Amino acid sequence: MKRTPTAALAAAAAVGCCALAPAAQAQPDPAPGPPADPPKTSIEANGTYVVGTQIVPGFYQSAGPIEGGACYWKRTAGAETVDNALTKKPAIVHVEATDTTFTTSDCQTWQMTDTPPPPQPGPGELLGQLTQVIGSGMFNGGPR
Repeated sequence: MKRTPTAALAAAAAVGCCALAPAAQAQPDPAPGPPADPPKTSIEANGTYVVGTQIVPGFYQSAGPIEGGACYWKRTAGAETVDNALTKKPAIVHVEATDTTFTTSDCQTWQMTDTPPPPQPGPGELLGQLTQVIGSGMFNGGPR
């Protein structure tokens, strides 16, 4: 196939046209959005909260369930439940930095506190307390 001068000129013009076209202008980076809210130290509503992102790890206390209900809470680390409870009394929970989420349902507001929960008696302590109560005569008419 023989090239004609017209075809060669047309091809050169097409290449030149594209080479002379203005380069696409770079778009500036979009402005950053508003900063993320810092983790909270209180929990006002039912839900699951991400520890370290939505809530700060630490000790939280609640006055107990909302009226007529039972307060449920759960701490998780990944897919594993670390601790949970259902209570009709005020509660203090230690949300640890190793927890991934804290879930609450039907509880009054949880507020971070510096007060750790009271120590829970061990099995031996409960047996000792029960022995003292029985020995006091409480179950057979009182002390003699």
